[in-house]
Amino acid sequence: MPASLLSYWLPPLMLVASNLFMTTAWYGHLRFKSASLFIVILASWGIAFFEYCLAVPANRWGSAVYSTVQLKTMQEVITLVVFSGFSAVYLKQTLTWNHAIGFALIAAGAAFTFRGS
Repeated sequence: MPASLLSYWLPPLMLVASNLFMTTAWYGHLRFKSASLFIVILASWGIAFFEYCLAVPANRWGSAVYSTVQLKTMQEVITLVVFSGFSAVYLKQTLTWNHAIGFALIAAGAAFTFRGS
């Protein structure tokens, strides 16, 4: 893979992976409501460590080819996609058309940050 393609694709892929960790850290404990809050917080911090190990270099390396606004926008859209899948698959919560339309409108707005770049 040429370096230029790698520099464009690696940061978003790392952001997806980091978001899987962060979504798990923030919402995974909801299936274990009997666990003590202190233990849940410690476990979440442990999971979040791996999120940071991916997100920080993704943003550092991504800033070579994307603006910070584009990186943040990318992260937010990735967050919605990952959260939607996590919510439906892991938490067994139904996503409605209202959710899909709302997320689509956010994604449409996000697309404007990449116009003219």
